Amino acid sequence: MAESPQARSFRVVCPAGQESLVEALLHSQGYEFEPEPVSPWTRRLTKEPRPLGSSLAAFFGLIYIQDRSSMLPPLALAPQNGDAVLDMCASPGSKTGFLAQLAGPDGFVMGNEPNVQRLATLRQNLFNLNLPHTATCGYAGESLPLPDASWQKIQLDPPCSGWGTVDKNPNVMKLWQGDKVKPLVGIQRLLLREAARLLAPGGVVVYSTCTTNVQENEEQVRWATQELGLIPEPLAPFEGFVFEDPLLPGCEGTLRVDASRSSAQGFYIARFRKEGDSPPPEPVSAMRVQGIHRQALRGPCADPDMLPDGEVALFGSAAMFLPQQALNLLPESFRWRGYPLGKASRGEVRVSPRMRCMMPPADQCAAGALNVEEPELISGLLSGQSIDLARGAYAGSVDASLPETGLYFRGLPLGRLRIKGRRALWAER
Repeated sequence: MAESPQARSFRVVCPAGQESLVEALLHSQGYEFEPEPVSPWTRRLTKEPRPLGSSLAAFFGLIYIQDRSSMLPPLALAPQNGDAVLDMCASPGSKTGFLAQLAGPDGFVMGNEPNVQRLATLRQNLFNLNLPHTATCGYAGESLPLPDASWQKIQLDPPCSGWGTVDKNPNVMKLWQGDKVKPLVGIQRLLLREAARLLAPGGVVVYSTCTTNVQENEEQVRWATQELGLIPEPLAPFEGFVFEDPLLPGCEGTLRVDASRSSAQGFYIARFRKEGDSPPPEPVSAMRVQGIHRQALRGPCADPDMLPDGEVALFGSAAMFLPQQALNLLPESFRWRGYPLGKASRGEVRVSPRMRCMMPPADQCAAGALNVEEPELISGLLSGQSIDLARGAYAGSVDASLPETGLYFRGLPLGRLRIKGRRALWAER
């Protein structure tokens, strides 16, 4: 059984109040960890009996493995509950997901990713994490068809040389040297210019990279200040990290992570504010949707009233959740995708078994629920085994005549099981 050789970190992703239950699930599989001082949601592994990505908590989207430094940009942007945030270069979704946690279910986060394969990864990660108040789009970040001054908070983590990841990618500094970096510097400036256009007066943009290259960091801060009129806002150092002094004057208050002394990737973070006060937002010609009543999603252990404010709409055979803030913010011509809830067929919506965000407490499931104590039973279900509801430890705990029931670990919602022939089984749709 191997001890974790490095300070691997992760975020707990669950509704407030369920953190101890997620920790109990991890402990039940032999993982040990300690709090990270940077955020109440973050933990650092101290014992990893098997890869954390193969844990039950990871399978059900209750944790997200993320480098410590990568957690800092969302904390620097610091969205408040209910805020709307644009993440301009979002895949794989590490920062997008954290922003959604910080903004809360009353907030909204739009993740943009132009690359088709990376966009698919972003969507899958947000889906696994059960973050229905997110949406995605696939535009070139330097030319987003959105109104001027329409966002109060923007996250910009552009393509970069990645010098800060040299411990994991030893060849990265050989690949990105000299003139090879110039195209990256150019695209970063185009993205910064677009962020300045989209930012409302008084709004904030956080610019971050996972490189230690001064051309992509401090020189970009000075360019954005001089050419775009963005005003740098000093960031307080985050607890648990060691920071180097910025390498150019005029960049005081930006953060350059000392990778070796922080046990993390090299990272650079700068926060800007746009001068002026925000006027009332201009009305947009909002997207028109043919919604369906959310009660069509109701099931024995699926409560659609737990979804945030928004609409449920059908797009072909897909039932999608469209956050209300997205409907209010995005022009009708803007192409975007909401959060997938499940499949529709013959007038019936089959909600995905992964929708734990719609699961009420176990004792409130109308026809009972499987509330298990040991992780081995859950692992068995995921490997294709089933549970006999007619006899054994769980006989009588669930109405076996229904099509599905909820799966809980000591009260922690995990997902929903299909019932077939009075046996419960995990069945992804």
